[in-house]
Amino acid sequence: MNIIKPNKLQKGDKIGIVAPAGCVDSQSGALKSKIFLEKCGYEVVFGKNIFNKNRYLAGSDDEKIQDLHEFFENDEIKAILCLRGGYGCIRLAEKIDYDLVRNNPKIFAGYSDISALCALFFKRSKLITYHAPMAQSDFGTDNISDFTSSDMLKIFSKSGEECIKGKTLYKSGNAEGVLFGGNLATLTSLAGLDFIPDEKFIFFTEEINEPVYKIDRMFTQLLNIGKFRQNISGIVLGEFLNTDDSVWLEELFSELANELNIPTVGGFKITHSREKLTIPVGEKAKIIDNTLTFTY
Repeated sequence: MNIIKPNKLQKGDKIGIVAPAGCVDSQSGALKSKIFLEKCGYEVVFGKNIFNKNRYLAGSDDEKIQDLHEFFENDEIKAILCLRGGYGCIRLAEKIDYDLVRNNPKIFAGYSDISALCALFFKRSKLITYHAPMAQSDFGTDNISDFTSSDMLKIFSKSGEECIKGKTLYKSGNAEGVLFGGNLATLTSLAGLDFIPDEKFIFFTEEINEPVYKIDRMFTQLLNIGKFRQNISGIVLGEFLNTDDSVWLEELFSELANELNIPTVGGFKITHSREKLTIPVGEKAKIIDNTLTFTY
């Protein structure tokens, strides 16, 4: 199955906002994000169920699936941007119509818990997705990062090549493959599902509020999956925020790089923090020592 690259976003296009994960406590952030994206030149449409609540979830699974499917089916919607993360995407994994996604390709973007859908859409629909800012989380505040918004809109609307230097080189060398990854805990939660690329891949990841022993456990769990260990060709590390011991974390990354004997570089703005890169999941990429290069 050939990899599908969605069409680029043009001024005036409609962006659909969905909430496939955690519930929205206040509508003000969503409304602020709508105003911001409209100022950037786009029309914004909210999914009909995004403000629903079911415990800690943004409505029922069926309501979330309805919004996702309707926006993929709607030819007027050119991009789908998730509202926020939290928890809930893994509940949708076996309920999504992946043929519908494949037959109606368009930009799909988010991070954190949304990493699950980005990974599954690439694996099962062969659609390139985007580990990217989210509407409420990044554009629903009074302190929007110019770096974050401009990088996202550049990658959504233009074609080119990005070359980004990391800050820490754990293992030098060259690697090639498709970009694959996201939030470490979210991806680990997919174990048992068919989510790992068939192609060689460069694994990128980030985390927040996890102690080092849990980060160790999550990497170990992924690497215990035969296909994951077989197909990983390089590692790109984003920010691991609010962990308990930075020295232990650096030791862990060095051990991983040496054990796997693959290029490993860290210090990228792949993160839960305010300034973040947009990373296309499924695009061709390469590592040359401390530099990540990918097409978009």
